[in-house]
Amino acid sequence: MNISKKFNEKEVVFSFEVFPPKDTTPIESIYGALDKLTGLNPDFLSVTYGAGGSLKNNKTCMLSSYIKNSCKKEALAHLTCIGSTKDEIDFILKELKDNNIENILALRGDIREEDNTRGDFKYGHELISYIKSKGNFRVVASCYPEGHAENKNIEKEIENTKRKLEAGADSFISQLFFDNEIFLRYLESCYSKGINAPIQAGIMPVINKNQINRIASLCRVNIPKKFLRIMDKYGHDKEALKDAGIAYATEQIVDLVSSGVQGIHLYTMNNVYVATKINENLSTILKSINNKIAI
Repeated sequence: MNISKKFNEKEVVFSFEVFPPKDTTPIESIYGALDKLTGLNPDFLSVTYGAGGSLKNNKTCMLSSYIKNSCKKEALAHLTCIGSTKDEIDFILKELKDNNIENILALRGDIREEDNTRGDFKYGHELISYIKSKGNFRVVASCYPEGHAENKNIEKEIENTKRKLEAGADSFISQLFFDNEIFLRYLESCYSKGINAPIQAGIMPVINKNQINRIASLCRVNIPKKFLRIMDKYGHDKEALKDAGIAYATEQIVDLVSSGVQGIHLYTMNNVYVATKINENLSTILKSINNKIAI
């Protein structure tokens, strides 16, 4: 089933993101976590692209296949294009199709120095257009409510979002953020520019200080003073900080859902405990909202 239909069936779509284990770790090591995460009954699970893996050892496809064919839950396979040839992309698309994967999150990917001299794609919208020309895939695209780390001009980001929509994107998943007002303003700007596809809010529960420092460095997202106070207050206590991070993410999601956001995409970091706690916190809220659409 293509996941774009989920937005017609529910007022709020709730999904998880997971990532493949390192190349030195057997892929089977994550199956137990996937069994538990799919048991929480998200609308779908996305699998990040396993950078550095060979085409013939595509862990993204392997995990997506396990989710779809063994766990019987819809999978969204990430696919990056920078530095890739059309033949390489064709190989992966065939592999996904052979494993009954029909949903792809199409991304440019991080630019490495060697990627400037090879490959047939420079931008995410080029990959989206190419995938749509190759078969009956449903394509999800990324978006950046605070601008991309390489370019923080929000107007250019909205232009890029619209370009992806025009290339064939069926829906969007946002980069993580910690300030809901920034995301809601971004949504309003998108709607004003005719971007009417569903946009899921990307939420990452931060449960340790090192994690927030990495996020701030890599993604260049705004860290609200309220969030920093939580980090400072509970940073000395691992368990307290974990619960505080879960509480903050839950509060974010409740506010977003109450504001009419169409979907939440939870960056689980493969942490079953955190995903379970947030799922428990939201279960009655999501049930109440989604039951309304069925009446």
